[in-house]
Amino acid sequence: TRSLHDALPIFFGLAICTLILVVSGCFTMQKIGGTPEGARLLAIRMSPNYIDGTFRNHVPIPEILGGGASMSDFVKLFFQSRVNPAPPGPVPVVKTDLKSLDPDKDVVIWLGHSSYLIKLGGKTLLVDPVFSDYASPFFFSTRAFKGASLYTADDMPYIDALLISHDHWDHLDYATVMELKPKTGQIITGLGVGEHFVRWGFPEAMVHEADWDTTVLLDETLAVHVLPARHYSGRWLDKNRSLWVSFAVETLSRRIYYSGDSGYGPHFKTIGKRFDGFDLALLDSGQYNEAWRNVHMSPEQATQAAIDLNAKGALPSHAGKFSIAFHSWDDPFNRFVNASEGKPFRVVTPKIGELVDLADPGQSFSRWWE
Repeated sequence: TRSLHDALPIFFGLAICTLILVVSGCFTMQKIGGTPEGARLLAIRMSPNYIDGTFRNHVPIPEILGGGASMSDFVKLFFQSRVNPAPPGPVPVVKTDLKSLDPDKDVVIWLGHSSYLIKLGGKTLLVDPVFSDYASPFFFSTRAFKGASLYTADDMPYIDALLISHDHWDHLDYATVMELKPKTGQIITGLGVGEHFVRWGFPEAMVHEADWDTTVLLDETLAVHVLPARHYSGRWLDKNRSLWVSFAVETLSRRIYYSGDSGYGPHFKTIGKRFDGFDLALLDSGQYNEAWRNVHMSPEQATQAAIDLNAKGALPSHAGKFSIAFHSWDDPFNRFVNASEGKPFRVVTPKIGELVDLADPGQSFSRWWE
C-alpha cells in the first residue's frame, strides 16, 4: 500500500504531462492546415509545374534531405557553433500608426522577417504576416528577438488583400491569420495553399489560388502578379504539395517585387525583363547556409537578384526577427550593405515599423543593427 501511495504523485504527474502533450498535439495538428483534395487537387494536377504528385522548380534542386543539401552538409551544420544568434538587447523599432497612413501615398512598412504592409494605389496589402513570438509549430522553438514583435493584428488597418508566398511556418502563421480574418478582404496565394485557409474556416470566395505567371486584379488599377520562386513547401510531413511563389504588385505608376523565399536563379532576370524594372525589391537575404544554397539567397546573391530585376531600390529581409540559420543575427545586413557598394540601386534598410516612402528616392536609413 505504501509503495502504491508513493507512486501516486508520479502517476498523476505522468497523466497530466500526457494530457498536455495530447492537447498540444491536437492544437498543433489544427495549425498545420490541410493537404489539397477534391476540386482544388484537380486544379493543381492541371498545372505544368506539378509533376508526379509534387510541384517542381523551374531549375531543379537536388532532392537530398531537402533544399539540395548533402549528408556532409548537414553534419557540418550540426557541429557548427553559433555566434551572436540574437541581438544583445531589444531590436530598434519605430511604431508607425498603420491605421492613419495617408491613403494617397505609396509606402512600404517592414514588419520584421518577411512581413510587410504595403500601401499602393490606395489599396492596403499585407504580405506573409507573422505576429506571433515564434515561427514554429511549438511556442518554445524559433523565438522572436526581444522587441521584434512590435505589431499585432489589432494594429492593422483593413486589408484589401493578404498575400501568402508559401506555407512554411515563418510565412504562414495560424494565430496571425485567424486574428486577421475579420479585417481581410481577399487572400492571394499559390496553388494548394488555399486548402489551409479553408480548413481554418475562411470562405472559399475569399481565397484566390494561382499558378506561376498568373495575374489577379484587385481592381482596374492594381494587379498582383503571381510569379516563380526557387524553394519548396510543406508544414509537416507532406512536401511540395502546394506552390511557393513570389509577387509583383503593379499600379499604373509603380511596381514592387517580393521574392518570397527563393534561391538565386534565372527567374529574377526573366521577371526584370518582363516588368522593365521595379521601384523596390523586397529580397530574401537571410537564413542562409551551404546546406540551403538552392532555396535561400546569400546577401551577395540577393544584390545580384536586385540587379537582375532592374530594381531602383532593394530591401534585405528574411532576417531581423528570427534566427533560423547559424549565421549571426546581423550578418545579412552587414553583408548586403557591403555587397551593394557601387551597385546600380539604393539600399533600403528600415527599422521594423519604419515607413519607406516610394515617392522619395533620396530617403536615407541608418545602420540600425549596429
